[in-house]
This record gives sequence, structure tokens and C-alpha cells, in this order.
Amino acid sequence: MTIAALVVRCGMVLLFLPFSALDKLLGFRHAVGQAGRMFPRPLAVAVILVGLFIEIVCSLGVVTGIADRAAAFIIAGYCAATAILFKQFWAQGDFWADPDGKGRTLFWDFCKNLSLGAGFLLLVVGPDGAGLPAFLDAPFASTHPYAGPR
Repeated sequence: MTIAALVVRCGMVLLFLPFSALDKLLGFRHAVGQAGRMFPRPLAVAVILVGLFIEIVCSLGVVTGIADRAAAFIIAGYCAATAILFKQFWAQGDFWADPDGKGRTLFWDFCKNLSLGAGFLLLVVGPDGAGLPAFLDAPFASTHPYAGPR
């Protein structure tokens, strides 16, 4: 079970660490340019740095099990925020008119972001919701996912 938990957790963060974080590091100017379409340059730089921090630190929290519920909660919020800010399918004007248009492509990316965020929320609350009281009581506690049965 320990190996399965590790593989699943690594798979959940794979998009962020290493790929998205590495892309931001190697293409920092490009990432700031993309964010600059939504924000003034100083804020765009801050947004990218915050994103990079979340992608590295919170991904490591999820994989190691250290403050993993808090890390998963933050990543879930990050997924929702990036969907709303950068996957604006409704603003393209071609959603209904062109099945191959940018609106449809962004719609699926929007849905994927929200779905991934929902998956991270499962780490927060557990598959049956029973973990929610524990998260609310001690949000930065570690779940010790590799400790085995207690």
C-alpha cells in the first residue's frame, strides 16, 4: 500500500513538479509575459513567483506527507484560480460557433483544472469526507501516508 500511495501522490503532482515548475524556471520571461496579459508587470512577476512556490513546496508536501492536507488544499485553490484567470473559454466568443475554436479548447482545459483541484480536495477531506474535521482542527498536520496501519 505504501508504494501505491507514493505512486498516486507523485502522479497527482507530476504536472506541477517537475514540469510546470521547470517550465516557469526555464522560461521565466515567457511565463511573466503570459501573466502580464492579466496583470501589470510587477504583479505578473509576483504571480509567477507565487505559482512557482506553490508548485514546488506544496507538491513536495503532498508527496512527502508533510502538512499534506494544507498543501493539497492550496493546490486545489491554485487549480481553480488558474482555471478562472487563464482558461477563460467564455471570453473567446467562438465557443458555440466553432467546435475547433479557442473557446472549446480552453473549456476542456478549464474543466481539467477544476477536476484536478477536486482530486486534491480528496486528500484534504478523504474519500468519504471524514477527514474534514481533522483538517479543520489541525490544517497543517501531516497524515503520514506511508506509516502503514495504525
